Amino acid sequence: MVLFSTFLTAAFAQSSSGGNTAFPRIEPDPKALDFYRHDRDYSWTDLVEISLWASGSSPAGNTASNNATASNLERIHQIAEQIAAEAAEAISPQLPSTNREKAEFILNYMHKNLLRYYSINQTRIDTVLSNGRYNCVSSAVLYMIFCKSAGLDVSGVVTRDHAFVTVHIDGQDIDVETTNPYGFDPGNRREFHDEFGRLTGFAYVPARNYRDRQTISPIELVSLILRNRISDLESANRFADAVPLAVDRAALLSGGTLAGNGEADEPAVLFEDPYQALLDRVFNYGAFLLRSGREEDCLRWAAHASPAYPEEKRWAELVLAAVNNRLTKYVQANQTTEARRFLETEKLVLTSMDYERFDLMLTDTELSNRASRIRSLADGDSTAAAIEDARRNQKIGDRRADELLTFIIQRTASILSSGRDWLAAINYIENAITRFGSNREIEQVLQNYRNNRATDFHNRFAAAWNRRNYDEAEQILNEGLLEFPNDRQLLADRTSFKRNRP
Repeated sequence: MVLFSTFLTAAFAQSSSGGNTAFPRIEPDPKALDFYRHDRDYSWTDLVEISLWASGSSPAGNTASNNATASNLERIHQIAEQIAAEAAEAISPQLPSTNREKAEFILNYMHKNLLRYYSINQTRIDTVLSNGRYNCVSSAVLYMIFCKSAGLDVSGVVTRDHAFVTVHIDGQDIDVETTNPYGFDPGNRREFHDEFGRLTGFAYVPARNYRDRQTISPIELVSLILRNRISDLESANRFADAVPLAVDRAALLSGGTLAGNGEADEPAVLFEDPYQALLDRVFNYGAFLLRSGREEDCLRWAAHASPAYPEEKRWAELVLAAVNNRLTKYVQANQTTEARRFLETEKLVLTSMDYERFDLMLTDTELSNRASRIRSLADGDSTAAAIEDARRNQKIGDRRADELLTFIIQRTASILSSGRDWLAAINYIENAITRFGSNREIEQVLQNYRNNRATDFHNRFAAAWNRRNYDEAEQILNEGLLEFPNDRQLLADRTSFKRNRP
């Protein structure tokens, strides 16, 4: 058994309160614990009671349901008595009343008097009694009960997608397909009668080629009722309702002990350990909460259930997914403050590595948002300082820091030049290059501003020339050439000025 990690313990302490979600029951029904027997030696009357309980016909505190359960108990006992009476009459007194004849008679009796319609998902015993609908599990359980009431030795058999019964008679194991009225010892020749009882020939029921078949005990066969109900609930996305049934099934088969606490030589049950099957239901419910966008409920579910069912790796994965999904929502909604608050709240439920990863993601988002909100030189300077600070603290990589700084320099320069103050933008960019270094993009932006300022000198020169203010024109031209001695336009202006000045 893996011990709780620090983060799981913290998750329980931190998140056990708060939230209004009513989580599924994670403690076994006391009846499941009462029904559990280590030796699995159950009488047929025990199996009647347990199968009705497993069918869900007797929830605690439901008087009407309890009355119905008592009625069903009585009816099954009556059917068992009727089978015994009719079997004694049906079997010829000249022949020995063999166990094989008893077992075959019981199957025929059930299909004649009890089983009406095959329904692939109808696994409940109370439903069979009320309307005759059955599947392989419900019919196999009832057949097993009636056989045991007649003193026969029976076992269940399960494959990956089917269940039936084996009757042990005189050293032979006889398979019984309870869904078929001719399913006793499939593969043998059978007498066939028409609806008026007249003998018309033979029916042939081929033996099924079962793969991965496993013999199971009577109580394990009964537990398939719960397993099928769980499967049906999850197929309908009722994951919360499936959890308590899985809890009860694990308790019924193991007495509530956790994985690894049972007998070392205990065989595998139904191709799955009941405790591991329970864990799957617990985590399926958590995954359902995630798919439903209920990240906070998922985290509270982890806090609620992890102390009872410690699976460090799986809980860590679920918690990580919940935190990631919630942070993503905050970021997509541009709610970085709320995202940061949420991350700090959930810090103790994360590993240090995962917390650092989320912290880096939020730091990047926060700096990006801050850069997009720059409105002044002061904003630009403070944001650049924050980026450099994040770089020093290794909360942002060099490449990303350079990307953000390039954006900030361009945005701040644009704000400074909004009144055509190209010189302010030029001076800012040149200072930024001194502080943070340069790249091709920044150099190109700087050149654009220099071109704009040189063009302004040209335009001012031309305006003064056109006003015939030659001294002013010459002064403007000299200022421009002093700042941009290699500018082609200004050099052309100087040549024209010298040639054409009156």
